[in-house]
Amino acid sequence: MTNAVSNLKRGPIVASLIIAAFVAILAQTLLNIALPSIMKDLNVSENTAQWLITGYMLVNGVLIPISAYMIERFTTRSLFIVAVSLFTIGTIVSALAHSFPILLTGRLIQAAGAGILMPLMSIVFLTIFPVAERGKAMGMMGLAMIFAPAVGPTLSGWIVEHYSWRVLFYILLPIILFALFYGAYAMKNVTRNAKSKLDYLAVVLSTLGFGGILYGFSDAGTDGWNNNTVITSLVIGVVSLILFVWRELVVEKPILELRVFKFSMYSLTTVINVIVTMAMYSGMILLPLYLQNIRGFTPVESGLLLLPGAILMGIMSPITGIIFDKIGARWLAVVGLAITVGTTYMLSDLASDTTYTALITIYSFRMFGMSLLMMPIQTAGMNQLPQRLNAHGSAMQQTLRNVAGALGAALLVTIMTNKTKDVVKELIVSTGTNPQDEKAMLPLQAQAMIEGINHAFVVATWFAVAALVLAFFIKKVKPHEEKKVETAKNDDKVKAQTQAASRG
Repeated sequence: MTNAVSNLKRGPIVASLIIAAFVAILAQTLLNIALPSIMKDLNVSENTAQWLITGYMLVNGVLIPISAYMIERFTTRSLFIVAVSLFTIGTIVSALAHSFPILLTGRLIQAAGAGILMPLMSIVFLTIFPVAERGKAMGMMGLAMIFAPAVGPTLSGWIVEHYSWRVLFYILLPIILFALFYGAYAMKNVTRNAKSKLDYLAVVLSTLGFGGILYGFSDAGTDGWNNNTVITSLVIGVVSLILFVWRELVVEKPILELRVFKFSMYSLTTVINVIVTMAMYSGMILLPLYLQNIRGFTPVESGLLLLPGAILMGIMSPITGIIFDKIGARWLAVVGLAITVGTTYMLSDLASDTTYTALITIYSFRMFGMSLLMMPIQTAGMNQLPQRLNAHGSAMQQTLRNVAGALGAALLVTIMTNKTKDVVKELIVSTGTNPQDEKAMLPLQAQAMIEGINHAFVVATWFAVAALVLAFFIKKVKPHEEKKVETAKNDDKVKAQTQAASRG
């Protein structure tokens, strides 16, 4: 670390980034429960309203790969101000929206700001903290990344029950304005900048590739895998992504450096992170479905079930970071994944009379397990990269996590839906129930849905088992040093020039 960076006051920089990131992540999950209220107020269908979630995720997924270029090209402070300003403008537009197109525009502007902000936060943390303190630093970052998604549904459910959905944006506004003004004062330039041209073909290919795959997977969860739009999106996404990979390997200055995968520990931890993200989404998606559709709990009650686990995860995140700095990631990941495997399997045995207390206990313990492994795994992989690849490594991790989240959600919802349909058919045959008798079908459908959810949790358990096996191969590594070689060459050159001058 250079003297200029090591002499910086890190507290104000960290605070401004965490506040802004917390609001950005909170905004991502805040509208999930508010969708029915928005549909009614703006007179739009479920498929149309879903674009408020899907569109946000798509813009995020498209911008993150380009973020590595932007971080190299522009100063830290200017990029932070632009990102938070975009998010602020998007929040104002959304709060004042009286039609769906304007609301969607506001959400997409918000997403553009968040898509720049999240990778920037990772890079700044990796730059201003030495390797020995990165665990603690990334643990603090985990406060925003973990706590916000679980607070969102509870807050959203309570507000929608008592006030207009627009209040959600009015709550975000003062916090993000504070982050903007405070960050404009506190943020310093910590990254190295180099003038480089943007590869526009790579941008188009990455947009089509990641955008197509993210949209295809997210839409598959709603419309099914046989839907023509889903198939077309996935085909375009896969073909574009193959061309993007080829382009990045042959071009001199790639926008997303794929050679980060040459580093073994980075590759291993990225794979584990992808699998864990898919497993994590099982609880976040399937439990609210079980609570609201089968047990009849309100959105607030189902949101409150997720809250203790989120608080526990938020408390544990910095503690886990401190432990990581002392012992490394392997045993934290192994213990965390062992807990995740056990608790996910326990959730595969839900019944129509499973108590709220049992659910809240299992889910909270599951989140405790997740808190031991999420940030340590991410940090362990990033620690192996040389500093010049930090921006690319962070962008790659976050892009793949977005894809894994969409894939996990779509896959588990599809598995649940297909199993539910099969069980309904079996129950109709075994009980002799008339499918046209809606009243008689209700208990059968509820029973079938419970079995579908349980089956999806079994699949999620096997995801966690696969990650647990891989966790045993995690090793503590030092950052890859490549500048020593260049320094030695430069020293030899200077030495030769000195000798030649003395001879002359």
